[in-house]
Amino acid sequence: MDPAIAKLLEEFKDLTKPPTGVVPRPIQPRIEIEPGSKTPKGAVYRMSPRELEELRKQLDELLEKGWIRPSSSTFGAPVLFVPKKEEELRMCIDYRGLNAITVKNVQPLPRIDNLLDRVQGCKYFSKIDLKSGYHQIEVHPDDQYKTAFRTRYEHYEFMVMPFGLTNAPATFHPRMNDLFRPWLDRFGVVYLDDILVFGRTLQKHQGHLRQVLEKLRDANLKINAKKCEWAKTQVLYLGHVLDGDGIKPEDSKIANYYRKFVRNFSTIAAPLRRLLKKEAICQWDKDCTSALKKLKRALIEYPVLKVADPSLPFVITTDASQYGIGTVLQQDDNGYRPVEFMSARMPSEKVATSTYERELYALKQALEHWKHYLLGRNFKVYSDHETLRWLKTQAKMTPKLTRWAPKIDQYDFELKPLKGKYNVVADALSRRSDYFGAIVYYLDIGSDL
Repeated sequence: MDPAIAKLLEEFKDLTKPPTGVVPRPIQPRIEIEPGSKTPKGAVYRMSPRELEELRKQLDELLEKGWIRPSSSTFGAPVLFVPKKEEELRMCIDYRGLNAITVKNVQPLPRIDNLLDRVQGCKYFSKIDLKSGYHQIEVHPDDQYKTAFRTRYEHYEFMVMPFGLTNAPATFHPRMNDLFRPWLDRFGVVYLDDILVFGRTLQKHQGHLRQVLEKLRDANLKINAKKCEWAKTQVLYLGHVLDGDGIKPEDSKIANYYRKFVRNFSTIAAPLRRLLKKEAICQWDKDCTSALKKLKRALIEYPVLKVADPSLPFVITTDASQYGIGTVLQQDDNGYRPVEFMSARMPSEKVATSTYERELYALKQALEHWKHYLLGRNFKVYSDHETLRWLKTQAKMTPKLTRWAPKIDQYDFELKPLKGKYNVVADALSRRSDYFGAIVYYLDIGSDL
């Protein structure tokens, strides 16, 4: 690291201290409830001794930081635990009931490609990540009682913005934009709690960093030092590699670029993917030859995809089977036109699970894949599995569904049933039992499954 940058970071090392307390800010997010709504209440789940011990520990930490307090609110979301890496447990609050009656914030998040247009010609980059970003924003005092959650020991409510609220991304991002507005697109961009500072020379970049760090200090915002990068000539930001030569996709994603043009790409490529398994014998057979020919033909005959238009509504159609998932993102421009296809093999551990979980998995994957288009705006989702309609009202969830629910619930969408005969998005993918054997060779498509 450049000595001048190291000296600058030492000067602002107070920003790396863990955030605590409730910091008064000019604007406080509101939680507006739809008129006539019934107050949501959740059950207190039974927990194992280990979960109860972790519950007490995390409640004590939140109380010590001044982020929660005992509550007498009539609201009350249930609390669950889901496993994290290295056998840790994460406390999750199921705010589906509250989210279902919350008036949605329709302000969309910025398009990532528009943000990255501003870094052309720059050679130095710093990436700054906020520590517990949502918890550094105070909820309006009149709405704090709505964040209440139930535990075996006591009833609590948040004074800061908790994770899992449907409007959290759309209310958090404008606060960050307001903070850095004088410098946006000049030498910095912001996407939620990810801040990127860029410059053409190291000297100018150092000056820009000082301005940003001073602003963070003035606003009493803390950063996560482990996730920050300083004055790099190459940095990974929002799935793109930035350097002096411009912008390019991650190396791991280059091979997948053409997937969006090919319907049922994963099914066609299954025999080829099988060869990538470490323990597999690299033997080219007739199935591999057939797969390669199909991919060549598909790429020659690929459909002309519509360029996404933020002014038009988006529509997602999903389908899933024990073999895989298929989804398509479309827009209504004098008739539905595809913006992008996405397909994936079903991970082997999901093969034996219920149809509900498979369809829910397809929905989760589609939302995460097209997050930059969908987050912060209303859209429609078509699925031929009608039980997904009860997603937001299901009383109890398995740990697996508990992991997925907060990710799905931050999106504002209408779920529409679609009969199977009309849903041809993943028809081949869902019906090709001859590729069943390839499932065991499937490479993991996500670390959080």
